[in-house]
Formats: sequence, C-alpha cells, structure tokens
Amino acid sequence: MRISFISLALLLTLISTAHAEDIHLTADERVEWYRSEQKMVAIGNAVATKQDMNVRADQMTAFYEQASEQSGTDIKDVHAIGNVIMTSPSAQAYGDTLDYDLRKDEMILRGKPAAKITTTDNKIITARDNITYYPSQNKAIAFGDVIAKDQDNTIYANKMVSYFTKNAQGQSELKKVEIYSDDKQVKIINEQAVITGDWGVYLPQINKVRLYDNVIINQDGNILHGDYAETDLKTSISRVLSNKKNGKRVSGVFIEKDKDEKKTETPKSPSVKTPAKPETKPQASKNNWNLKE
Repeated sequence: MRISFISLALLLTLISTAHAEDIHLTADERVEWYRSEQKMVAIGNAVATKQDMNVRADQMTAFYEQASEQSGTDIKDVHAIGNVIMTSPSAQAYGDTLDYDLRKDEMILRGKPAAKITTTDNKIITARDNITYYPSQNKAIAFGDVIAKDQDNTIYANKMVSYFTKNAQGQSELKKVEIYSDDKQVKIINEQAVITGDWGVYLPQINKVRLYDNVIINQDGNILHGDYAETDLKTSISRVLSNKKNGKRVSGVFIEKDKDEKKTETPKSPSVKTPAKPETKPQASKNNWNLKE
C-alpha cells in the first residue's frame, strides 16, 4: 500500500514539530513507527526531501529525540540503505548507504566499489571510501582513490574538497575544488600529456586546473619541470611556469624524433616526380606547451 506524501508529512509534523518543514518522507510500501525506540522506518522507494535536495533509497530510517515540552521532538539523523540516489539541481550522487547527522550537519555517502557523483555538465567523480557533504558549509569532501573525469581529462587524487556558492537563482553551484594526494602526486591525464604535482586547485569558472610544487609534464617522453602548471580543460593544453622568487627556472628534456622513422614511411609512386625537400627536425612547439619563467 502506498503511503501518501500528505499523510506521512502529517505524521512527521506530529513527532517533529521543530523540523517538519525541513525534511519530508514518502514510501511506496509502508512506514513503521517505533515509538519506544524513537525511530521511523520508510520501506520501498523511500524518499526524503529537504529544500532543493532529494534522497531516494530502498529503505530509510529516521531517528528523533525529545527536545523540550514546548518545542516537541527533533529528528537527529537519517540512515538510507540500498540503491541510494541523492539529487540536487546541479548533480546526482549514487551509493549503497547514506548517513545524515543533522546535529553535525554531515551527510556521508558510501558505495561499492565507490560512491559516485555525476554533474549536469557531464563530469563524473568517484571515491572509494566516501563522499561527505556539509550542507550549511556548502562544502563536500571525496576520500580515497578519487577520480574526476570529463570528456577529455582525468584527474587522480586521494582527496578532493569542493566549495559551493549560491547563484542568482539561489541554487548551489561549484566555486572551487582543492586536490590533494597522500603520496604528493596529484595527476592529470589527457591526450596531450600527463601532468603531476604535489597538490592542485580546479577553478570551474575558467575551466582550468592548476598544480603546484614539484610539477612535471610528460608528453611523449618529453619532460618539463617547474614550480606550477596550468591545464585548460577545454583545450587540454598545459603550460608550466617557474617561481621567480626562488630563482629556479623551467627545465626540460626533449627527445628528438628518430630519423629511422622515415624508413617506415610509405614510398611514393615512381610515376610522380616530387622535388626532394630538405630534412627538418621536429619543432618543440608541436607539443602544445607554453613555457614561462
């Protein structure tokens, strides 16, 4: 039997006058109320809604406690299990379990083999350990073998800290992502190059990632070292720069194309006479690097 949104919202109003306007629950099968244990269980396509956020799961349990005689009861935490989907205006998150501690203002999403977020602009983030969201702080943290992908680039790290802000319409949008790695090797891979550094920052407004400290860019065996690098995610072109304050310069090792490669080229038809061209060496500019000191 389907429990209607109105009847369940009314039930929540009776047991949680302080937060009935914040969280609403619905379920397709049934809702079980354990008064002595101060909990309520929604089973079968359970849905919890708070402002512009929606959480759906196979089963959801809400725990509450008595606040005071005047204010009634407070919902203190919510536990969702099975096919968890969390939806906001800009993204969807997927996992096996979700724990929402309202007192700590903390939502922890876990998945097997990983929790996952997909954004409306076709970016995907996965995390082996968990993805933790702090609603009032407008902050989310992904932990453990974190991978962020778009159409052209893949970023590897152990932790990514995302900061959000409200736009003119009052909706959350991504402001900045800090990127860290336990082994101090954040990595960006695209068709142009592999870029590594100790840590980095993603700036979605300009669609660029900046890596800092011990930066290395490797493109087809050509290697550049610098203090920091900037990758344009639209073009996948990277540039490496140096910090003039420490006196270091950008340095690199370039591999010259093997002249024997010409022997493997397809011979031209003898009936067509083409004047011979002088042999030229490959130019470093083809590597799409912009170097600055």
